[in-house]
Amino acid sequence: MPTIMDLISVTTTTAAKPKPPVDMLGFGKYFSDHMLISKYDSEKGWYSTEITPYQSLQLDPAASVLHYGQSLFEGMKAFRQANGDCVLFRPQFNWKRLCDGAERLCMQAPPEDVMTQGIRQLVQLEKEWIPKEKGASLYIRPTLIGTESFLGVRPSQEYIFFVICSPVGSYYAEGAEPVRIWVEDRYTRSAPGG
Repeated sequence: MPTIMDLISVTTTTAAKPKPPVDMLGFGKYFSDHMLISKYDSEKGWYSTEITPYQSLQLDPAASVLHYGQSLFEGMKAFRQANGDCVLFRPQFNWKRLCDGAERLCMQAPPEDVMTQGIRQLVQLEKEWIPKEKGASLYIRPTLIGTESFLGVRPSQEYIFFVICSPVGSYYAEGAEPVRIWVEDRYTRSAPGG
């Protein structure tokens, strides 16, 4: 019986991007050559899982993500080890959190193997994008969006799950130094207590 790894089609880029110098990385400014995309339809289920060259998504102007905010993401990293191996830190926990969030937003989460095995295969393809320097890594952004075109009050019946990768340094320009923040307790962005 074929596994998800056998079912993921892979199309490699014909125009590889130059790798940025590590001291210029910052956070989320550069993106690797490939991405993972999988589609869902309420009649077909999850289908068409593929790794493709990094590209723009085509969305209908009435897509539910644009009107009702049906969207969520996870964040995870791949690290290069001293022996050259590339590792992920507990991707099954990221999948579980994505599923929990999808349930709260009435979205259809991808199966565990689509996400975890798809990311493993994507990271393997993009291993040259994982910085070798300490303090740098390959940030992985799994994202789920509602794509059905409609204007009405109900969950989407169509979704796209995609994963993009970005070589990153520190999230803050100051590095690991403490960050000063202002905590506002009067003008909040949510209802009091929630």
